[in-house]
Amino acid sequence: MNYNHPNRNDSAVIVRVMCAVVFVVFSFLWLYFFQADILKVAQHVLSGGRTSYKSMVGTVLITTSLVLLQLFVYKLTHLRKNLHALTYFPSMLLLAVLTSVGQNLDLQFSFGPWLWLFPLLFLLWIGSVWAARALETYSIRTFVGFFSRRMWINMLLMVLMIIGVTVAGNTNAVFHYRVHAEAAMVDQDFDEALRVGNRSWETDSCLLMVRMYALSRKGQLGDRLFAYPIIPSSKAMLPTSGQVRMMLYPVDSVYRHLGAIPRYEMHPMDYLRTIIRSGQAKPAAIDYLLCGYLIDKDLDAFARELPRYYKTDGTLPHYYREALVLYNRQRTNPVVVYHDAVLDVDYQDLQKLEATYRVASERKGKVLENYANSYWYYYFYVSSDAER
Repeated sequence: MNYNHPNRNDSAVIVRVMCAVVFVVFSFLWLYFFQADILKVAQHVLSGGRTSYKSMVGTVLITTSLVLLQLFVYKLTHLRKNLHALTYFPSMLLLAVLTSVGQNLDLQFSFGPWLWLFPLLFLLWIGSVWAARALETYSIRTFVGFFSRRMWINMLLMVLMIIGVTVAGNTNAVFHYRVHAEAAMVDQDFDEALRVGNRSWETDSCLLMVRMYALSRKGQLGDRLFAYPIIPSSKAMLPTSGQVRMMLYPVDSVYRHLGAIPRYEMHPMDYLRTIIRSGQAKPAAIDYLLCGYLIDKDLDAFARELPRYYKTDGTLPHYYREALVLYNRQRTNPVVVYHDAVLDVDYQDLQKLEATYRVASERKGKVLENYANSYWYYYFYVSSDAER
């Protein structure tokens, strides 16, 4: 038996409008603020670098296309009551697929689990639509409006689909930092490349490489490098392997900045020493080499090489001075004698702090709290186990 409500048409319109508003707002925010850089990478890789993705244009075009798809689905299904939100499922599903770009897209394109998950979800949706159409032939007399049962059922369905999209989408923080930094460098905005993720302790080899290049372009490698989390291996300094690579920024630009493009794959330190010996190196390569020794915790090599390029006085970059203070404290016959009144006192304070706490985990926590951005913390407390 059918019961007709005098305001049923108004109720259906309110539901449709609210679902549309929720979808458009979510799609815009998700595409423009959370996934823009991921889509830049996808278009760059899939087009072979021939085209580029513009965030605002892409967001508007994709959202508009998905809204048109929903309207088409609505015309086919005529779902307008309790389960109207189901008409947004195909659009949400495509949005999930579009933003689930993998971190290895540049190495191998793959649809991954979508090959079986997409048709399975689509078939389940068809079954749900069929059941919903059968249920909507029976209209129950209920309160209508923004706080009606019908509205909350639809809003719940929209929220569940939004959660599904965010779970399926690429939300890896480090990957987002990296591609955003690369996109900023493409626009020559090295400050933005260094700002993104600068308060996070998460990193990987690719992000370290990107940050080192951005710092080098700013002339701040020796002053700021260890303010960021570091992968304890100089292998991560340059894009010399398939594991350490750029996705957006041209690799040739990195090597031209240092002096020369290698003819074959080399360890970054071997590459740097080679171009320095051959006279091809630019000034940036010197700081890369010195920072490479610091990353590898090779203080002897650092102290041996430093005087060839820098005067060992107060004009040294900050982390070079910290490294020399540490080196002089650890060697009875240092090849470079160096003292810095302020840093000497800071290092003494570090030793006193360490002596206060006997439990290793507690001691590390206190040192991290007070010396997190120092080379000393990196040298003593960041081990090769942290390498990713």
